[in-house]
Amino acid sequence: MAETVVLQERYGLSCERIREIAKVQEVSTVYKDYFQRTAAFIVQVMETYERVQQGAFCQSGNMAGLEELRTANKALYTDILEENYHNSYANPTYACAQLGDGFGKLLCFLYTELRSIIADAFENRIEELIIRMELFVEVYNTFAYAKSEADLEDLPEKAGVPLESDIREILYWFVSDYSETAAAWRVQSQVDPACDFAVKIIMDSDLNDLRYLYQYGEYITADIERMAQYLNTLPKERIQLIADTYTEGYRIGFVKGNKDLSKKETVDIHYVLGFERVVRAAIRNFEKLGLKPTAYRAHDSIFYRRGAGKAGYYGAIANKQFDYDHKDDMALFLDKKLTNRKLEVLKLAFEENKEKAAKYAGPAVIEVFGDIPFSPIYKKEACTLDSEQQKLSAEYRGLAADLRSQYIKEEERSFTIIAFPVPAIGEQFEEIFDETVKLNTLDYTTYERIQAKMIDILNQSNYVEIKGMNGNKTDLRVQLYPVKNPEKEAIFENCVADVNIPVGEVFTTPVLEGTNGRLHVSRVFLNELEYHNLEMVFADGKIVEYTCTNFATEDENKKYIKDNVLYHYESLPMGEFAIGTNTTAYMTAKKYNIASRFPILIAEKTGPHFAVGDTCYSRSEDVKVYNEDGREIIARDNSVSLLRKTDPTKAYFGCHTDITIPYDELGSIIAYNQEGNAFPIIENGRFVLEGTQELNKAFDK
Repeated sequence: MAETVVLQERYGLSCERIREIAKVQEVSTVYKDYFQRTAAFIVQVMETYERVQQGAFCQSGNMAGLEELRTANKALYTDILEENYHNSYANPTYACAQLGDGFGKLLCFLYTELRSIIADAFENRIEELIIRMELFVEVYNTFAYAKSEADLEDLPEKAGVPLESDIREILYWFVSDYSETAAAWRVQSQVDPACDFAVKIIMDSDLNDLRYLYQYGEYITADIERMAQYLNTLPKERIQLIADTYTEGYRIGFVKGNKDLSKKETVDIHYVLGFERVVRAAIRNFEKLGLKPTAYRAHDSIFYRRGAGKAGYYGAIANKQFDYDHKDDMALFLDKKLTNRKLEVLKLAFEENKEKAAKYAGPAVIEVFGDIPFSPIYKKEACTLDSEQQKLSAEYRGLAADLRSQYIKEEERSFTIIAFPVPAIGEQFEEIFDETVKLNTLDYTTYERIQAKMIDILNQSNYVEIKGMNGNKTDLRVQLYPVKNPEKEAIFENCVADVNIPVGEVFTTPVLEGTNGRLHVSRVFLNELEYHNLEMVFADGKIVEYTCTNFATEDENKKYIKDNVLYHYESLPMGEFAIGTNTTAYMTAKKYNIASRFPILIAEKTGPHFAVGDTCYSRSEDVKVYNEDGREIIARDNSVSLLRKTDPTKAYFGCHTDITIPYDELGSIIAYNQEGNAFPIIENGRFVLEGTQELNKAFDK
């Protein structure tokens, strides 16, 4: 009770001060507009918070009308929408032009961080709201104090200009001090069903009343509303089919992985707003499996940001360029001390939640596709990691993943991912959605039988050659794991619809030594970013060269790949080689001209793909996995992952990115045995191996 009173007092004082700043700015003229506009935004969020308390955004309260909610929602995000972004202090180019490069970057970061209080206002996380309001006041006062000091010294030309290092220090200690609170919240919201803000909206709302979407505080567009509205038109049986496919894949993942689901109590659900009807049905299915749901927000704060991607639940993306511009804001502060601090508080957070973490079963993800492909603009004013920070970032990524695996053991958890189109895909959305449901529910026994034929040949093989055509420059040799007992062992997993839905691939962990050559794809989308003419050269299974043609200079192209595919590592190994067999998905993409809109999840089934980073069995290599025919998959390790036994810090990278060659760029996939005999699997984009030609029927329709 006393703590609540203190928080209310702090909130009241912050509100009063920020309202004053919004009216009068006692700083140098250069900075007045920034502080006035930023204060006005905070006041807007404060008023929203107070309306949330009054029930204006809750169906069980005095909820506003739909048009009023739409207007209020857009007002919170209008500053970063594409049509306004050129004139926003969230845009590093504009901020630096108005405020100078040094203060521009710092104050741009501050404004961006303050935008995260929208979520805090809706979730009633008053302390998170207060600490950011107080941060703004502290920075403002530093500028105001500098003006006063300058006046005293009769130096008006320096009025309102504190030392840049003073502002940087304030922001640095904010990031350092509140890393502990942020880590605790992220871990708890992932593993503790008591963090049920989103789950309550899903389970308690009248989903036919689209006003429920505005309870989240996420950006809502007409497409988000249309998605929810469309699902509301589907019969209950159709929704149940979709939910059953999703949750059954999750269950089968535990069975195939030889993992005990009965020991688990929570499942972490990731989804995009508008899919609540499916998620509600899925939650009820999970409850029958003994699992309670958690769902955390893909928060915009620096403490939770994951590059330019999203993890958790989220609404419409207001501006992908905004997200890309701020993916490396940590460059303003990242040093060894902060890296150690982040690892320290992450460990503390897991210690506080270790019992719940041990019962966490893993994520169940609903992905979406259909948005217009995004190719970012490189901005020199945006924060970028220097070479030392890149090493620290990569080091943190690996060590944080190692730390998580101590509390959430990879060998005991699983996951599933399924994808659906959204209305942005075009006028044929409903037809494409229906086709996607069919893709996600294809008869897996047919694929399992055909893929078993492929595995029989690959089991006898020493290596595989993959070559491109129609301008594709791929020329790769992938070395395969040796099989000693073909009656009981296999090197490729026969993948049907379990953790990765839809069906359609066989995959293995390549032997790095002897895996050499060039991988080329004319156009590919990886983690929501577009790449043109992506090329990677491998020597003994590791990337030694890479480039693309997205930007005007080679340096920009290399940086784009290093930041977003290599995740700041100097190199990555080839962690997976797979042959996708879902020709039906491929032809669906052709029919509707949506290949560029497909997510990796579906795209990887439409041709051979190569993952860079960790293997598919990362951190669970010692768990025995079997194909349906009873043969154990023995290719679970490579020479890098084996380092876990001698030098664990070098064994894993915390990333796994699939790069697919489409059939129409695929000249051949030919397996060779020890004697040099050739076994063609695909030639000129068609399956030629005996027993697999049935897959060509989709091409011929």
